[in-house]
Amino acid sequence: MTRTLILAEQLISLPSITPDDAGCQALIASRLQHLGFVCETLESGPADFRVTNLWAKRAASAANTAQVAPKTIVFAGHTDVVPTGPVAQWTSAPFAPTHRDGKLYGRGSSDMKASLAAFVVAVEEFVAAQPQAPLNIAFLLTSDEEGPAVDGTVMVCRELQKRGEVLDYCIVGEPTSVQRTGDMIKNGRRGTMSGKLTVKGVQGHIAYPHLAKNPMHLFAPAMAELVGIEWDRGNDFFPPTTWQISNIHGGTGASNVIPGSVVIDFNFRFSTESTPESLQQRLTSVLDRHELEYELVWTIGGLPFLTTPGTLVNAVRDAIRDETGLETELSTSGGTSDGRFIAQICPQVIELGPTNATIHKIDECVPVADIEPLKNIYRRVLEKLAA
Repeated sequence: MTRTLILAEQLISLPSITPDDAGCQALIASRLQHLGFVCETLESGPADFRVTNLWAKRAASAANTAQVAPKTIVFAGHTDVVPTGPVAQWTSAPFAPTHRDGKLYGRGSSDMKASLAAFVVAVEEFVAAQPQAPLNIAFLLTSDEEGPAVDGTVMVCRELQKRGEVLDYCIVGEPTSVQRTGDMIKNGRRGTMSGKLTVKGVQGHIAYPHLAKNPMHLFAPAMAELVGIEWDRGNDFFPPTTWQISNIHGGTGASNVIPGSVVIDFNFRFSTESTPESLQQRLTSVLDRHELEYELVWTIGGLPFLTTPGTLVNAVRDAIRDETGLETELSTSGGTSDGRFIAQICPQVIELGPTNATIHKIDECVPVADIEPLKNIYRRVLEKLAA
């Protein structure tokens, strides 16, 4: 039982379903305070959905910062987990960390309490070895990543921006690996933008269509055109932008009534080749060309971000190679993460964590053999950035 594994088990045993932190951040803060971190709890949100956030920072030794301002690296992540689903379907209790076949089982084991434990122990080892290192180290943790994500990381980032806090590098502990820890990191994520489109018609009897206007029929040609549009071609780091309909709602429930309106929910996952404004303009131009009467509400869930190879990516690549022998793959695939918020105030953001095959599933687990190498990779990154 390594210190990393023990801490991971302690965190898994705390039932921190969004937005309840369940004491995870206090446990982590108690470890960080012994290393000289100044820890601050920032709570946000309504009384019935109170979010806990931790901002902790350890300043570099003043003796080594007289000539050049030290860089700041942030370890970011979330202490909240998704609901367990039917507990009876779990082989072992979801909040009782259990070992089977070389794996550690429990809700949050992969997403992302193994990463949090690895963060903490990596920093403990680094500070013990290099207490005077010219590097500021910080933690940004939230209990609202798996939920609405409006009172978590995004709120803390706004507060840090107000204070003039300068962040240089950030590692988000999301589970990014596929077969083995370190085989893939995320150096960016696509943007996400949703729309709720209401197309208006005229309700009427289905036997007298000339006295009504069927909004589904009216929208069909525009939908066919939208489905066929090439929004962009992506680039070396991003796949092409996609547009997908998720829901269509229309009708009264009666089989003999033409509906008066239809509501279409859709989503863009977009690359850095497009902007929210350009996508909005192109879509509305199609609707206007088809002379539809409509209402449209947009929601931007996050802008795309990209960290091209440079100081942080190179340090992470080298650390993974030194620890595992793997040549890591850079990827921007998958959904969104809190990296999209941090990237607005930090120029270099990557995501690195354990394998993600079981995240959000019944019997979520992480290979025990991957936990200590993950901690070592994080420590090696610190060593390279401080060199």
